[in-house]
Amino acid sequence: MINKTFTYTLTVSRNDIDTLNHVNNVTYLNWVQNAAQKHWSVLSNADIDNKYVWVVIRHEIDYFLPAMLNDVITVTTYIGDSYGVKSERFVEIKRGDRILAKAKTIWCLLDKKAMKPVKFPSEIINILHMKKSKN
Repeated sequence: MINKTFTYTLTVSRNDIDTLNHVNNVTYLNWVQNAAQKHWSVLSNADIDNKYVWVVIRHEIDYFLPAMLNDVITVTTYIGDSYGVKSERFVEIKRGDRILAKAKTIWCLLDKKAMKPVKFPSEIINILHMKKSKN
């Protein structure tokens, strides 16, 4: 499988800061989900998006260092193993060359009309295992 990565940057805003004066843990989770959505929008197309939808079934996040107001953050994601109806996605959140947090999320593919899990059709398999995304 080709290691497809997608990266975006953001600047920490006042709304991201909690009572401890650093980025709130929930904000990191939002960044993880935003990375997945932004990456999928690059990989997918309208036909696929009309048939299928992804839902999260598990998040694991490890926090290493705090992010602070006005920090410039880089969020990088890539797709890991995909099996049955599930796909792993990894996210790394950095400030410069320092890793602030890492996440692993398990996503489940659903048929959009039935809202039930569906095994990966060939068009999804092609995206998960063959295409290389552009940043």
